[in-house]
Amino acid sequence: MTVVSDAGCITAIDWRQTHANDSTPELEEARRQLTAYFEGSLTEFDLPLRIDASAFQRDVCDQIAAIPHGETRTYGQIAKALGAPAQAVGSGCGGNPIPVIIPCHRVLGATGLGGFSAKGGVETKVWLLRHEGAAGLLI
Repeated sequence: MTVVSDAGCITAIDWRQTHANDSTPELEEARRQLTAYFEGSLTEFDLPLRIDASAFQRDVCDQIAAIPHGETRTYGQIAKALGAPAQAVGSGCGGNPIPVIIPCHRVLGATGLGGFSAKGGVETKVWLLRHEGAAGLLI
């Protein structure tokens, strides 16, 4: 993973590894928190985030970010909260620029996993849900 920041805020996570060695306080803290998350000792991120996207995309990301560790929501539940179609919410999840920290993997379809746009696709989503103990009956 590569974490990207701008003006003191985390703005993106890219699933591709790069050789970038940028060092800013927010990048170091993001790396520390991501390491703790993957080691199983962190369940809630506390980082300055900025979503450079439409108001709707920011609203979807806000809804996703509010899903507690180990829990899931459906696209339909988020759609209802936003007064938007579930398909639009699915697109919003797919456009999440800061996956894992904004946990779009916690959003499921009404009758299945739904998609996952990150590297590894649905298999990565399943791994993240299992890692959080949120696999439930869908997996």
